[in-house]
Amino acid sequence: MAHRTRKTGYAGLVKRINKFPQGAPPSPLLNKILKILFSEKEANLVSLMPIKPFTAEKASAIWKISIPETCKILEDLANRGMLVDIVKNSKTYYVLPPPMAGFFEFSLMRVRENIDQQALSELFYQYLNVEEDFVRDLFTRGETQLGRVFVNEPALSDENAIHVLDYERASEVINTASHIAVSTCYCRHKMLHLNRACDAPLEICMSFNTAADSLIRHKTARAVELSEGLDLLALAYENNLVQFGENVKEDVGFICNCCGCCCEALIAARRFGLENPVHTTNFLPEIADTGCNGCGKCVDTCPVEAIGLVSANDPGNSLKKKAKINEEICLGCGLCVRVCSKNAIILKSRTKRVITPVNTAHRLVMMAIERGTLQDMLFDNQVLLSHRALAAVLGIIFKLPPIKQLMAVKQLKSKYLEKMIKYFEKRHYKEEKA
Repeated sequence: MAHRTRKTGYAGLVKRINKFPQGAPPSPLLNKILKILFSEKEANLVSLMPIKPFTAEKASAIWKISIPETCKILEDLANRGMLVDIVKNSKTYYVLPPPMAGFFEFSLMRVRENIDQQALSELFYQYLNVEEDFVRDLFTRGETQLGRVFVNEPALSDENAIHVLDYERASEVINTASHIAVSTCYCRHKMLHLNRACDAPLEICMSFNTAADSLIRHKTARAVELSEGLDLLALAYENNLVQFGENVKEDVGFICNCCGCCCEALIAARRFGLENPVHTTNFLPEIADTGCNGCGKCVDTCPVEAIGLVSANDPGNSLKKKAKINEEICLGCGLCVRVCSKNAIILKSRTKRVITPVNTAHRLVMMAIERGTLQDMLFDNQVLLSHRALAAVLGIIFKLPPIKQLMAVKQLKSKYLEKMIKYFEKRHYKEEKA
């Protein structure tokens, strides 16, 4: 029975993955997925890695193997999309991305012969689309979520456009990115192997900035110029695809162009809509009292089934229908506005603006606090935070609302953190009075 109780590298890797704010619930299916993506030796080595970016020298010291052998292992993992490497000031840093958005997607963002993508697709479907634990854990825990929806820009009126900030526009993300990459849509590629894919474009999901740089260098994605990036966005608009991207204002890492039938985020939005699995835009559609003829185009187009047809209560025509929007689950994407041939739908601003984290660090700290993993971020047992990194994390915490600060203090059981927060509050109060 020893072989059943022996702790494997895969068990260690599952534990390591779940130090992320967005982890992966243990499951026999997850173990099968990891066995396709990692050898047991690789799983064991990666399980020892810090949460924060690390160098080959740091990995070598932890693994207790030579630098050349360490570099070979790290480069192979990066080539397969299991690690992301970041080149900064001529120095290479590696990081294990979360499963999503991360190495799950990277495994199917290109056609590959070195893994069984058919078997992997079947396992992903069972783990993500049949079992609910992973998707529910990823998209519904806490208030701060992984992704947000970008408004469909062609659906904006001149008045709407005035109220849209730059970070809310997918076009602005493309225009300001240091690197742009396009790859095969992981979701539709997975469904293609299961004979469930729709006919939406396949090579259309985009990565940006440092993430794109790594994916391009390792041929997981293809580099594109600005003009092609904007053309791809226009193609997504033409195909009524929803722009779902990283939930940050600065240095957005990805924008997927999603269909309601294949894409994980929109499937989650349908299944768990009332739990707010995806951050919406700052708009809601409004249907005019007159003008809607009940044609149902908006109903068919809505990716999360937020629109239905109800009686128009027309005394002269008892069979007449009109569209009605369920605002509680509406994403505010604007696709319904785009397809309405009667111009009976307009976008209006939500009464309460949706809060978007400033950057990835801000989002991860918020998610870690809400999901109870802040201690893993601060006290990683493989490597201590530098003073600069610690100051950055604490700086984010000090700017959070009091309720979030209290959650952080309780998680860390830190009198020091509590005193520091009070100190900064007093200093801020004095500065305001001055």
